[in-house]
Amino acid sequence: MAIEIFKRREQKYLITLEQYLLLLEQIMPYMRSDKFGVDGRYIVSSLYFDSDDHKIYFETKNKLAFRQKLRLRTYNETGIEKSAFFEVKQKHNNVVNKRRMLLPLKEAYHYLEKGDKKHLNDFHTSNSQVLREIDHFRTLYGLKPEMVVSYDRHALHGIDNPELRITFDFNLRCRNDDLLLEHGSDGEYFIDCNLVVLEVKVNDSVPLWLTRILQALQCEQRSASKYCTSMELLQRNQLPGKIEREVVSTGGI
Repeated sequence: MAIEIFKRREQKYLITLEQYLLLLEQIMPYMRSDKFGVDGRYIVSSLYFDSDDHKIYFETKNKLAFRQKLRLRTYNETGIEKSAFFEVKQKHNNVVNKRRMLLPLKEAYHYLEKGDKKHLNDFHTSNSQVLREIDHFRTLYGLKPEMVVSYDRHALHGIDNPELRITFDFNLRCRNDDLLLEHGSDGEYFIDCNLVVLEVKVNDSVPLWLTRILQALQCEQRSASKYCTSMELLQRNQLPGKIEREVVSTGGI
């Protein structure tokens, strides 16, 4: 059964494909491929939600000490009858809390269409308490579907430290003209295809061996919000002109 409630620390990096290959070579003695996908490789697609005045975008862009997101997520190419994760992601001082539930994609759409008219207990989910939290967050912020973000992921776990998780995300793309996840992962590229988003996820601290490898390869920590960057590409006319856009090309490293 998939974990539905967890807490961890995350470090983000924006690295080149060359750094990725060198890093992969050096960390594999300590890591194993994620059991999901083929050799830990799979597609992630997320439907992000925001308010009419883009509260979620600005909370993330301004790096508020406490910020949160709502997203509906699927893995690999999927269909309306397949399962999806509906989750609230909260971040406070680099500590990430996720609360998520599993439900059929069509049931998630049904909730979005009829949730204010139907008792929440009538929806078929793996965790009704998380659904109530999602419903409260969605109602409080006035959230509605905003953007689909997809990418190809390569995920690894520590051999001796299973709580250590490393993910590499490639070919990041987004769309806002078709918000149905079952329609695939197509979209416009919003980060240079020669760049990779690296995330190191731990319960406590990053192992010393990994820190030394990252330093030797000059992998510098850098926050790169997938949602904010995709918004700045496709919704730039709805955002204030003075906003400093993310630099997501190889010339920006």
